[in-house]
Amino acid sequence: MSLIWNNKISVSYFGETHDSIIGVTLDGIPAGEYIDADEICGFIKRMNPKSMGNNGITPTPRIISGLRGERTTGAPICAVFQNSVSHKEDEDIPANTRIGHGDYTGAVRYRGFCDVQKDAHTPEQFTEPVCFAGSVCAQILERRGIYTGAHILSIHNIKDNPYDMAHISRDSVRSVRSKDFPVINDRIGWDMLEDISLASEYGETLGGIVECATVNIPCGAGSPLFHGIQNTIAQLIFAVPYVTGLEFGAGFESADMTGSQYSDNFYTDERGYSVTRTNNHGGITGGISTGMPVVIRVAVAPPPKNSGEVCIVPKTAVCIESAVNTAVLSCMIDYPNFC
Repeated sequence: MSLIWNNKISVSYFGETHDSIIGVTLDGIPAGEYIDADEICGFIKRMNPKSMGNNGITPTPRIISGLRGERTTGAPICAVFQNSVSHKEDEDIPANTRIGHGDYTGAVRYRGFCDVQKDAHTPEQFTEPVCFAGSVCAQILERRGIYTGAHILSIHNIKDNPYDMAHISRDSVRSVRSKDFPVINDRIGWDMLEDISLASEYGETLGGIVECATVNIPCGAGSPLFHGIQNTIAQLIFAVPYVTGLEFGAGFESADMTGSQYSDNFYTDERGYSVTRTNNHGGITGGISTGMPVVIRVAVAPPPKNSGEVCIVPKTAVCIESAVNTAVLSCMIDYPNFC
C-alpha cells in the first residue's frame, strides 16, 4: 500500500486508524510562502458542519517542520494530528461481517497480515491530513488569484442549482464555501438536511454529487498525457473515500452531443481575454488549462450502514476541494513567474 502521491509536489500520509497520531508531509512547496495556521484550522473545521449535528470539534494540526515565522522554509512541511478515531483492543469483528467496508479485499491483498479489525488500510482516517495539504496549497494559490470552491450538487434525488460553467467568479466560489452547509440554493439545502434526517430515522445512508470549480487558472498550465491537469486531479480525487465517479465540464452528457454542440469556440471579450461562451471542455483541453473555469463533478457513494454516518457528502466536498487545490498547485509550480 502506498501513502505517497508524488508529482511536482509530493504528499505523504503516515499512521493507521488505531494509532494515537496520524500525519501528513508536504514536499516541494516553495520557500517564503506565508501560511496562516488559523486559516488551516478553519478549513479543516468545515468537514464537521453544525447543520449535520456535529459539535464542531475538529483535531488541530501540530506543524512540526517546514514553517518558521509563518513562512515556508523550503523543507518538507510536516503536521501531526491527535487521532480522533478510537477502537477497543478487545474487538473481535469477523472480517466478512462488515458489509461495504474493505475488510475482505484488504485481508486478501495483504495475505491476512493487515489489522482488518482496526481497518488499518482504509483512507477514511486521512481526511484531516488531506485537508491540511489542500489548505496549504489553497493559500499559496489564492495569493496568485486562483480560487477553488465546492458545493453539494445533489444528495439522494435532491439537486442544488449547478454552477454556470462559463461564468463562475471568485466571489461565487468563496460564498458557497463560507456556508455551514455548502449549497448555492439554501432552500434546497434545507430539503437535503430533512432527507438526511429521514434516512437516519429509517437506518439508511445517502450519497450524492459534489461540484467543484477553480477560477483564474491561467491558460497554459499542465501538460499532455500523464501530467495533464485532468490526470493529476483524477489521481487525487479517487483517493478520497467513497468516490465512485468523476467528470469534467459536460462530462457524460458530451456522449449525447454532436461535435458542433460540444465544441467551445473562443472569442476575445471586452477585456481582451480569449474566452468561450460555453465551457463543455471544463477549462481543460489536451491536459492543459484554457483559462476558463475548471469544473468537475464527483459521485459519492452512500457510506456503509454500520459506519455510524448517514451522509458524508458535506465532508467529502471539503476533501474534493482540497484534492483539487493540491493538484492545481502541482500543475502551477513550473508555470512561468508563478514562484
